[in-house]
Amino acid sequence: MKIDPDAAGLDAGRLARIDEHINSRYIEPGKIAGCQVAVVRHGAIGYFKNFGKMDAERARPVEDDTIWRIYSMTKPITGVALLSLYEKGLFQLTDPVSRFIPSWRDLKVEEKAEDGSKRVVDALRPPTVKDVMMHMAGLGFGLQAGPAESGGIAGPAIRMEKGLTLETLADKVAEVPLKDQPGTRWVYGLQTDICARLVEVLSGQRFDDYLRETIFEPLGMTDSGFQVPEPSADRLSAMYRRGPDKKITLMEDPEQSPYRRPRSFLSGGGGMVSTAPDYVRFVQMLVNGGELDGRRVLGRKTVELMGSNHLPGGREMRDFAVPGGYGEVGFEGNGFGLTVAVGLGAARQATIGSAGEFMWGGAASTLFWVDQAEDMGVVFMTQLMPSGAFNFRGQLKSIIYPSIVD
Repeated sequence: MKIDPDAAGLDAGRLARIDEHINSRYIEPGKIAGCQVAVVRHGAIGYFKNFGKMDAERARPVEDDTIWRIYSMTKPITGVALLSLYEKGLFQLTDPVSRFIPSWRDLKVEEKAEDGSKRVVDALRPPTVKDVMMHMAGLGFGLQAGPAESGGIAGPAIRMEKGLTLETLADKVAEVPLKDQPGTRWVYGLQTDICARLVEVLSGQRFDDYLRETIFEPLGMTDSGFQVPEPSADRLSAMYRRGPDKKITLMEDPEQSPYRRPRSFLSGGGGMVSTAPDYVRFVQMLVNGGELDGRRVLGRKTVELMGSNHLPGGREMRDFAVPGGYGEVGFEGNGFGLTVAVGLGAARQATIGSAGEFMWGGAASTLFWVDQAEDMGVVFMTQLMPSGAFNFRGQLKSIIYPSIVD
């Protein structure tokens, strides 16, 4: 991989601070086993470096093509897939989900009275496609932390079952009353899996087939998907968990990983693996406004639609999130677009960056952001749960942005 900080308009000496930071703060103390950091700007790779081990138990170092579980960084890929169908005129954001998934007709909402009692009432309006793209459909349950098929799906009546598919999940979700009126609360959950089911219904294809033909093959993302093929199995990283004693322990052995087996449930919310080079190409496409190397995945205005703050009144996530809720990025200073959080500016976020940057992360502490104002994208890969253990995003931003020299 050719690295050219000058072409990226970045100061190589300042970027080298990433090396010292990652090594001294995380690798040497054993806070993480390994990671990768990539910075792209002006279409050039300004920085790309591997740190530590992808599999500490077998002393395997992180390599350029290490395969990582990206979990919720699957969500923006699902968002791009669904928006590619929007560009064909197959739906509008205001369309009710029930137009495409009949079991979602006449959904009920569970309300809690002041005395603590509960009752089931009619939804004031049906959940829309925009609602499920924004985690505002009213679903009050979601994915448990952990591997998709060993951790499972948690909720009042939703469990991972053998043979579960996006179709059967969508129907099961419809059997459970919503926890909030559609469009009123931001609650992280299964909504992006419903987006994946919408991709299947609208395209007439299995979700993985549509992703491969529409996104992965055009972008050259050869190692992204829902399963690690046997010839690539030795490139799959180990998964680690940080315990109450602040030490990391092996959570998932790559040689025993469920990602090495076919699965029926193709989670659009968190089921994928990828590599840093693959995800960099996805991010670069978004930085470019939907195009990479002459292959257009989305139109420029569609990427603008995706990365705009759609929260009512242009407000922040904290105004709509359930107190104490979880959402991969901080609620303060961030709005929310279509499967991505949207930064509302350095002062409101209390961190260096640009208004309008959009971003997300994954349960294993992976993250990315797209800053079109600076023509820049950043990808960070590691395998540590929980994802909130360290503020990797804020620390990387504080080092990377001061390296801009043009």
